[in-house]
Amino acid sequence: MTTVLLVDDQALLRMGFRLVLEAEPDLEVVGEAGDGRSAITQVAALRPEVVLMDVRMPGMNGIEATGQIVAAHPGTRVLILTTFDLDEYAFAALRAGASGFLLKDARPAELVTAIRSIASGDAVVSPRVTRRMLEMFAGSLPATGRTPAGGIDPRLAELTPRELEVLRCMAEGLSNAEIAERLFLSEATVKTHVGRILAKLGVRDRVQAVVLCYETGLVGG
Repeated sequence: MTTVLLVDDQALLRMGFRLVLEAEPDLEVVGEAGDGRSAITQVAALRPEVVLMDVRMPGMNGIEATGQIVAAHPGTRVLILTTFDLDEYAFAALRAGASGFLLKDARPAELVTAIRSIASGDAVVSPRVTRRMLEMFAGSLPATGRTPAGGIDPRLAELTPRELEVLRCMAEGLSNAEIAERLFLSEATVKTHVGRILAKLGVRDRVQAVVLCYETGLVGG
């Protein structure tokens, strides 16, 4: 059973999400919150596995709340809910530690699949939208990891050439199946590579790996 906390300042939206999720036998809504500060309190009390987090709320917004929740509760994953597919606020939330994002007009089946994906660690819920958003804001990312001679960033030094290839594909928003097809690998092999990449980079999930990919200048430069 995957436990979920709903965070949105619109009660009707929270009710709609609850109706969709409670119809699934493996999902349980354990609480609701109408702003970021309440979300932090609820997470501390209920320890949900997944938080559905709105970005724009009165008081503390979803970005600040996401950062505090991820820092205090590493086992809780945050799924950002946004109105626009190129929302700079949603991007900031990803950098704050969110595991992915979903448009509010997504179909019920997409919402359910997204939560299951987040809970299982496959954080890129909408790969191509994530890629577009990262590309849009890549120019504003600090080039802190780029080496003067154009060599590999120290944070990427432990990756093998094949793992770097897989990471570049991840940054393009490709799914495991698409990566397997491009690199002529099995999906199981790609999944193994992804797991090793996350472990070597010390990141929570695919989204954080892709953000790091842009920050180091591996792509998008």
